Amino acid sequence: MVFSWIRGYLRRADLNQDGAMSYDEVQHLLKIINIDLNETYARSLFKKCDRSCNGRLETGEIEEFCRELMRRPELDGVFRRYSSNGYALTTAELRDFLGDQGEDASLHHAQKLIHTYELNDWAQEHLRMTQNGFTMYMLSKENDVFHQEHTHVSQDMSRPLAHYYISSSHNTYLTKDQVTGASSTEPYIRALNQGCRCVELDCWDGDKGEPVIYHGHTLTSKVPFKEVIMTIAQYAFKASPYPLILSLEVHCSLEQQAVMARHLRSILGRRLLTKPLSDQPLRCLPSPEELKGRILVKAKRIGQLGKTGSCASFTSTSDDDAGGGAKSAKSCSKISLELSDLVVYCCSVPFRSFEEAAQRSPSDMSSFSENDALKLIKDSGRQIVRLNSYQLSRIYPSGQRLQSSNYDPQDMWNGGCQMVALNFQTAGEQMDLNQGRFLPNGRCGYVLKPHFLCKSNSDFNPENTGGGPGHTPTQLTIRVISAQQLPKVNAERPNDIVDPQVWVEIHGVAIDSARDKTPRVDNNGFNPRWDCTLSFQLQVPELALVRFVVEDHDHTAKNNFVAQYTLPFTSLCTGYRHVHLLRADGSSLSPASLFIHVKVKRQGLPPVRSVAERMGKA
Repeated sequence: MVFSWIRGYLRRADLNQDGAMSYDEVQHLLKIINIDLNETYARSLFKKCDRSCNGRLETGEIEEFCRELMRRPELDGVFRRYSSNGYALTTAELRDFLGDQGEDASLHHAQKLIHTYELNDWAQEHLRMTQNGFTMYMLSKENDVFHQEHTHVSQDMSRPLAHYYISSSHNTYLTKDQVTGASSTEPYIRALNQGCRCVELDCWDGDKGEPVIYHGHTLTSKVPFKEVIMTIAQYAFKASPYPLILSLEVHCSLEQQAVMARHLRSILGRRLLTKPLSDQPLRCLPSPEELKGRILVKAKRIGQLGKTGSCASFTSTSDDDAGGGAKSAKSCSKISLELSDLVVYCCSVPFRSFEEAAQRSPSDMSSFSENDALKLIKDSGRQIVRLNSYQLSRIYPSGQRLQSSNYDPQDMWNGGCQMVALNFQTAGEQMDLNQGRFLPNGRCGYVLKPHFLCKSNSDFNPENTGGGPGHTPTQLTIRVISAQQLPKVNAERPNDIVDPQVWVEIHGVAIDSARDKTPRVDNNGFNPRWDCTLSFQLQVPELALVRFVVEDHDHTAKNNFVAQYTLPFTSLCTGYRHVHLLRADGSSLSPASLFIHVKVKRQGLPPVRSVAERMGKA
């Protein structure tokens, strides 16, 4: 049966819509699906499938042509290395393969796979897996490069909030740039549906006593604060049940701050956290599990947590975002009692020194511009790691990023910063990394930091990682074997076939950052083959992200982006795997994929030899 994805292409290629395919129509089909077959091979394959010898492929002949076209010889090669007779895998042979994959190699699991993926009744009855069954298994989710257990919430969610990376958005209300872009509720919906757990609201006085959200003193449009809160109430927990933090940048008068507080209380209701979970003195922040289904307000607070006071004035040197003329590096603002009382575990305070910060409550937190944060991480790496072990930090982009571009979040994660806020509306490498960082743990927006970033006495320094905590020398070897069904990238030149090449990038501590590439394959986006081995030496693998990037090689200009996929090293499966590629905006590009082989070797441990290697078949 023809794969469902190709049916639409067949209809488009059948120019006279007679249900049969001439050779010219077949050539049209090949161009549509991005493959440039050798003329001799294309004609011979057409002739082989034209069993009626009438110069046209009928329905059954079209299916045969497509099956031949979509054959995966690289999968067949893997099958033959483990099958003693070349026709079927016995249960023991399938167990050998599963062991080399790093999978459950029990007899029960092997039998379960045969019953799940083998379609031949005889083979099922005799507990054998044929080549077709093996191909079905290899194309299934069970052989995804991303660890399938990590598609669910699988981490300990009972640790203090400070022990987690928290997916965070900057200027969430903007659809484009921060100078002339439109403000809307739609970006909140998109961010929340992606598992974002900290959204930003820049609040200003509006007409008729109703506060508005926009990038102040710019040409960005305005959206009513009330509408944004109503949208947040609707979408807050659709993608994740864990706490949502509203990062308020308050520029309103005291009167409109009181209106903000009333809207927050009335619209969010019992989900809004308005008092501590316990009357006991706060020793550490509560956990995501304890705060499940709750919405927290991040803003300045009058007095200490658990105490109230009168309306007060605050001077901030680091806490407010700076940018676009809307916010200065130093601002003075008054906070109303009504709004202050809604701030519980995310009390915004300026950062003055590590010594002063060490005396603060765990509920206090500071915001840093990307430049300030980077300087602290480079100059005082160990101290900021320790600060971030018990208090939250929020990082925001430089005010000079007028086009809403993003900084590299990896540097901030290396320092243990939890809320690394990015412009979600701006696609690119930085958002690829963010999506990869929060891919595990069921994409719930909370990812547990490595243990060496969670200790108050940690000696981890992201700028000096040799021999210290987290130092686990590891060799990562990735063999990029092939790709499948890569899309065209130049809409203005529909007859162009891509010349794909693949980059593999490592994003981690400075010493681990690296990238390498395969050669290009000319004129084949359908089933290019590389068999190219790339090797990387990692020192702190728990912080590393692995990013696959497919480009269309261009001799005269910059290569065109085709697709990407990013995931944590700790979620990477070993063995033969498929990488299901994504578009620039992070959405699925199915059925485009890479077929790779992954090998991981920890320094000081003997390499694990596969059965195929031991038998001399690798």
